[in-house]
Amino acid sequence: MSDLIRVVDLEIFAHIGVPDAERRDAQRLLVSLEISIDSFSHAAGTDNPAWTIDYDDVVQHVKNLAAKRARKLLETLAEEMAFDLLKTFPIKKITLEIKKFILPDARYVSVKVERTPGHLSC
Repeated sequence: MSDLIRVVDLEIFAHIGVPDAERRDAQRLLVSLEISIDSFSHAAGTDNPAWTIDYDDVVQHVKNLAAKRARKLLETLAEEMAFDLLKTFPIKKITLEIKKFILPDARYVSVKVERTPGHLSC
């Protein structure tokens, strides 16, 4: 059994893109997370936040990591985020999608990764 915490379309800013000019200014990205944990039952039964994952801490990790350095690829940012979150929090599985608004004829471009603690290889 596992339970799920979702953060949908979190707005972050990152210097990202293949051309140097694209990385010059921070771009708006949207990040969605699905965080699987074993169970909410102990946290819910005790009403104690120590027994679950603090989604505000997760959000701060994501924002800080995005702002840390420039990257060329969304894929790189997604892998780094998944790795960092799995390393930092008791997550059973994470699904992470990053949306970028760069193509004028498309609503967005996105990458999506799904990782478990067994994938800690970043």
